[in-house]
Order: sequence, then C-alpha cells, then structure tokens
Amino acid sequence: MTTQQQPDKTCQTTNQVIAGIDVGGTFTDLLVFDSRGSILFGKTPTTIDNQAFGVMQALSNSGVSITSLDTIVHGTTTTTNAVLERKLARTGMITTRGFRDIIELGRRTRPQPYGMHGQFQPVIPRELRLEITQRTDASGDTLIDLDEDECRAAINSLLQMGCEALVIHFLHAYANPEHEQRAAAIAKELWPNNYITTGHSLLSEYREYERGVTASINASVQPILDNYIDRLQGELKKAGYHRELLVMNGNGGMVSAALVARESAKTVMSGPASGVMAAAYTAKRAGIENIITYDMGGTSSDVALILNAVPSVSHELEIEYAMPIHVPMVDVRTIGSGGGSIASINDAGLLQVGPQSAGATPGPICYGRGGTEPTISDANLALGRLNDKALFSVDGTISSETIKAAIDAKIASPLNLSVDEAAGAILTVANNKMAGAVRMVSISRGHDPRDFALFAFGGAGPLHAVAIARELGIPKVLVPARPGITNALGCVVADVRHDFVNTVNRPLDTINDNLITQVFSAQCERGEKLIAEESITIDNLQFIHTADMQFIGQTHLLSVPISSRSISCDDLQQRFEAVYLNRFHVELSEIRANLVNLNTTVIGSRPEVDLSRLIDPHTRKPTLDQAQLTSRPVWFDGNWHDTPIYQRELLPIDAVINGPAIVEQSDTTVVIEPDCTARGDADGNLLIEIS
Repeated sequence: MTTQQQPDKTCQTTNQVIAGIDVGGTFTDLLVFDSRGSILFGKTPTTIDNQAFGVMQALSNSGVSITSLDTIVHGTTTTTNAVLERKLARTGMITTRGFRDIIELGRRTRPQPYGMHGQFQPVIPRELRLEITQRTDASGDTLIDLDEDECRAAINSLLQMGCEALVIHFLHAYANPEHEQRAAAIAKELWPNNYITTGHSLLSEYREYERGVTASINASVQPILDNYIDRLQGELKKAGYHRELLVMNGNGGMVSAALVARESAKTVMSGPASGVMAAAYTAKRAGIENIITYDMGGTSSDVALILNAVPSVSHELEIEYAMPIHVPMVDVRTIGSGGGSIASINDAGLLQVGPQSAGATPGPICYGRGGTEPTISDANLALGRLNDKALFSVDGTISSETIKAAIDAKIASPLNLSVDEAAGAILTVANNKMAGAVRMVSISRGHDPRDFALFAFGGAGPLHAVAIARELGIPKVLVPARPGITNALGCVVADVRHDFVNTVNRPLDTINDNLITQVFSAQCERGEKLIAEESITIDNLQFIHTADMQFIGQTHLLSVPISSRSISCDDLQQRFEAVYLNRFHVELSEIRANLVNLNTTVIGSRPEVDLSRLIDPHTRKPTLDQAQLTSRPVWFDGNWHDTPIYQRELLPIDAVINGPAIVEQSDTTVVIEPDCTARGDADGNLLIEIS
C-alpha cells in the first residue's frame, strides 16, 4: 500500500458539522458530529414506502438545524430491497448474437444443497434480451463488425416494449470495449434518459455470466436509486440544505450523490458496509486490529471479518441464488436472525427461529403494535434481559405476563417446557444460528475465531455477543459506545473509495513486467480523477494493489497483496505460492501460475473523528455504585440471578464490571454473563473478557 499527500485537497474548508444517516430494515439512525464539541442522535422507524421521509424525520427528531449541516453521508437499503424483492425497473438488453441466454443459463449450481427443486428468475426476461450482429474474441480481436443498423433497430424495439433502462453486454468486451462504446453512443442518440449500462465500464473482467448479471442489476436499479436520491435531495433542499449529499457504497467508501446512480449496483451492500467501516475504525483506536463484526438489528444479522484493521472486500458477492454481483463490496454475510425473528414450531415438531420476521410493523409483541408471534426480543424481555419500561419505539404498554403467555401457547406447551425454558431455548437456537454465520466468515476461510475479538453492535448485538463468543471460544467482546447507531457512525468516518479491476487471464510466465505496472498506473490515475471530481475534504490518498491468481487448471482464485505497482513476475509468483501455501498448506511449485485480474483500491482518507465524545463525559459518575440504577432477576444458564442494572452514560470511564450484569442505554442493552468482566476505555467502549 502506498500513501500520497494531497495538499491541494486539505486546504479546502474543513467540514464543521457532518451528519451520518443509515436506513435499516427497522430503524433509520442519525449521528451528527459538530467540530465544536456537540454530538446529536436521532432514531426513527424506517418509512418503507419512501425512505426519504424517515431520513427527514430522524433529522427532525435530533433537533439539528439542517441549514447548519456541511455534509450529509447516507447509507441506504434502497437498491438492496429492490433486488431482493425484485421490484426492479423494466430493463432491456442488447447482446452478441447467439448469447442472449447467458444470464439465464448461469453456472451448474443448485439453489438447494439436496434435491433438484428450486426456481430462478433472471433479472431481465428473455423477450427483453435482443441479439445483434457483432463478435470479438477473447484476445480482443474483432471477428465481426458491429451492425449499427441492427443496433438502432434493437434499441427502438426495447423502447416500444416499455423499457426504462438499457444494458449493452457483448462477448469479450472486457478485452476490447470498442463495440460496446459505439453501441452506447448510438443508444444515447435514441434513449430518452441516462440509464444506459455497458458491461465493460462497470466490470472490466472476464466471465460473461457474472458480468452480464452485474450489468443487468446495475441498470435495473438505476432508475429506482436515482428517483430516491432526487426525492431525498428535494426534501433536503426544501428544508434548507444546499450542500453535498454523499452516499455510502458497498465497498465501504462513499461517493457523491451526483455520481452514485451511474454505478448503482455498488450500493447494494451500502448499509452493512457502513457498520463494518465503523467497526474497523473504532477497534483500531482501541488497539484491536483483528475483529469479527456482529451487527444484529431488528430484521437480520450481518457478520464480517476484519484482518489487520482492513475489512475483507469481495469481488464475488452472490446476494441470492444465481444473483452474482461482481463489483468490490465489503464481504458481509447476512442471516435472517434479528430481534424481530419469529420463533415457531416447524412441521417436524422442532423449534426454529427465523427467517420470518415481525419487522417494524407489527413488530415483536413487546412493541405493542399488534404483534402476536413470539420473537427473539420477546424472549429477551421474558428472561429479564430487556427492561420492558425502557424499550425504544413502543406503542402502548405490553406486560411481561402477556409476552410469557404467548411464549407458553406457541412454544412452551407444544414442547412440554416451562415458559422460562422455552424462552431460553429460543435464545439458544438463535445464538447457535448466529454463531454459524461467524464460522462462515472465519473458520471456512482458514481463520481461527479465537484469534479475533467479537465487535458487537446493532440494537440487539450486545444482547447476544457474549453467548456467541462463548460458543466459538472468542476471548473478548468489544461493545462500542453507541452500538445502535454504529452504521450511522460508519457514514461519518468512512473514506472516499474507488475500486478497479482489469482482467489479464494469462499465464504469468508469458507476461511482461511492464504490463502489470501499466495496468496499476492506469487504475490509480482513474481513481485520482474520480476523487478530484468529488468536493470532499481528504487528508491523503492511499493505493492498495492486489492480484487475483490461480494455478492453471484450477477454478478458484486467491487474492495476492502487492506492496507496489512496480513488481516483477518472479516476485509475484513467489507471493502467490506463499499465499497458496498459507491457505491450503500445499506446495504446487511445479504447476504454472495464471494471472487473472489486477485490482487497485484508491482511498481518500478523511479527517479523523474523535470518538471519545460519543458519550458525554459530564454525565459520567465517579463510582460504579452511582451508575447502578437497580437490580432485577435475569435468567442465565437455566437459573435466575439477581443482577445489577447499570446506565451506560453514567459509568466511570475506567469502569470494571463483574458479571452477571446488564448495562442499559438508549440504543441497546449489553448483557455481561456470569464469570465475565467488562472494562471501559477512553473512547467509551466496553471490552468484555470471556472466561
């Protein structure tokens, strides 16, 4: 990695007030940092029909003056929800004759591990995928010229069929994009809007199926994201905000709202990525560089791995079956277990938790909005882990007896358990499921979870983190100062980031050293140019280079880190063999290596944010006893324990808490199990040692 100072950028006016806003499936969170010392928070239920209303409500609830904001950074689930729910814009595709079914044929995989059942619906239906005459080979040589008349006719046909967005996807365009560029120029003369995606410009990588699906997703969510951003900017403008709106990308960086719709697919993991970036930032300040992030919200839980303070970024995310998105995104794995996940008895008579969720409406029973199915949140309340008088966003009052009666009727009686045992079983099943997600990002990739700390956030993450850490042998849990708004914090601390990939796909011993340097240099120049177009204050530029490699004859790829853009092929061969040996503990020095892709990440580092102000130091008490609110019975390990209840904002900065204990705050509840010890640090984090 190389770093380059940028004096011209840093001499810009420093932002005084920055707002980070994250829209989740249940809540919209707001965090406002003022350089003069104040911090404001806002939290409101997400408005599903139009997320912009929830954003404006969060700003209103916080009491911040919108006219005082210098920058707003926004993490959104707009594109994620559109893809998962298939609420996509009508999109057409123009492709090479004979290859329109590539995005439907896909790979020889199955939606289920066992059996031959399942279904798959391509992003663009077959009747909207039109073929035209042109052909380029894998080396980039033109075999058949582009038939421009056919191209115009196909574009007009798609317009007549009501298409709003267009994909131009030609075979081997990554090797020679000339035909795609010419077709795009023709399309701009005829297409009534700017929703035109060329496969090579979004992903200059081989694999026609993955490139075609990625381009199709990008085009089909472009109008949706663009319309949403327009609505949000309109609402902000009416409220008096006339400055830059930035949007989080799935790679953990941010981009100007004026540019974000151009590459809409990159925002698909926007929300989860912001939380991972905040976790990396917070943990590094706490002196912990290897962490597994665990974000449990109301609908789902997201898990990611951070090694050496750098989040893992994947170029091969599959958001659902046969839906690969091959643009760089923070490698987050999501499971359907959140605070609103419903507990039920399946047809086999077994207890299951999720993936069905009560969501924000009606929500868990304890929300008082008409929910009738017991959830993880209800089980936590029934076992004394949640304070039924301090729940956020509750309509009306629901007694613990009402919740216990529902657990008894739906779970306890069918399983012949007591209510306490049934509620405990709900948490055990949920914790085991979430521990499986942690194994997926660690053990399955050759990492031992015992070498990491578990970073717990989200509204429900700190409730379950210690139990999950025990299950996996993780020695330490880090709970940040404001777990419930960590994703919003990620929007505030995120850097500007652009990722680039170029396919080489040649045996390493046939490549000239200059080729690698030329590709990396071109990627760096493109990243610098994009960052220069964005009016964002940065301290310096960082360049991170990697190569995707494999042994000839293999299909899987390994990422090889490269310290400089100038590297010899001999050195790259040695680095690849070392990475392969570390991953698989096998030496294959007699097999030739293949260089598949060259990747560059260009990061514009933003000014540092002081996290010690997340909890007002003036609210802290000098002793732990003064921070204790009360005590109540809480269920641990099959028994009730009289447990002290502390207020997070009142804790001494260097507090030492011996479990069992409950720490309550406005955005979450922290459970410290028996035989565990929690300690505070200068940034207000709680570090829990697991016995």
